Amino acid sequence: MRLLTSSLSTAIDLNVTIDHSSAIDDRAVVDDSVALDRGAAVDQIACWGEAICELNSRLYVAPRCFDILSSRFGAASTRRESQAVAMSAYIWPRIMAKLYFYYSSMNAGKSAALLQSSYNYQERGLETLLLTPRINDRDGSDQITSRIGISAPAATFDVDDDLFVKVGARANQSALHCVMIDEAQFLTKVQVHQLGCVCDELDIPVLAYGLRTDFQGEPFEGSRYLLAWADNLKELKAICHCGRKATMVLRVDASGRVMTTGEQVAIGGNAQYVSVCRRHFFERFSHAS
Repeated sequence: MRLLTSSLSTAIDLNVTIDHSSAIDDRAVVDDSVALDRGAAVDQIACWGEAICELNSRLYVAPRCFDILSSRFGAASTRRESQAVAMSAYIWPRIMAKLYFYYSSMNAGKSAALLQSSYNYQERGLETLLLTPRINDRDGSDQITSRIGISAPAATFDVDDDLFVKVGARANQSALHCVMIDEAQFLTKVQVHQLGCVCDELDIPVLAYGLRTDFQGEPFEGSRYLLAWADNLKELKAICHCGRKATMVLRVDASGRVMTTGEQVAIGGNAQYVSVCRRHFFERFSHAS
């Protein structure tokens, strides 16, 4: 982030990058190519801190930034310097909140990755809001459960809920640092737009996890618009029985026969869905048609 101060002869250039895909996992980078005037930087940043101190309880804190900026300026020897370091950690992540979409076929560990990310935030004293669609009631509609056995409580939403209003109401109650959504393929186009507004207007990052395509190889509505509008896309890998990357999902009946027709949404687990590569998807789907 470039922080330019017209009143100073030296431009402050603090390039602090936080990797949200790893849920604030201490991988932060500071560009040390610019020589800073310690006193000028401290004074200017501390002034910003004084100006918005009333908002601090709502701001995103990246604890790792404290160590990095302290090592760059040297140990904070005064209260004003401590405030400057703290303010530097506050400013960058809040301006750059993004919408992330983690997509895959089934059995790639999407829910496990979400729960791990939430745990990483909470371990650092940061608050998360977990959301799951009410329609996803396989393990109970008010929790997110991974097939490896871990789970966490979650708030539910319906297709007609305004997620911008829902997240905003939660953020007004207490500090909120990240929103995480399971089964994001069930979002509507309007809700994906609302999540973008959460990032752009509330400055809260959103991590969405979901399937890319249904059992007929067609994109879900939520996935289609997340792929189009998300700031960052990341594929989570699953494996086909042949050893290739599984990118598609087949729906099968109780006898293991591939189903080619039916409603797009049918909640089920491993007994009803099989993740396969593109080659085997089209081979089996065409043969069953």
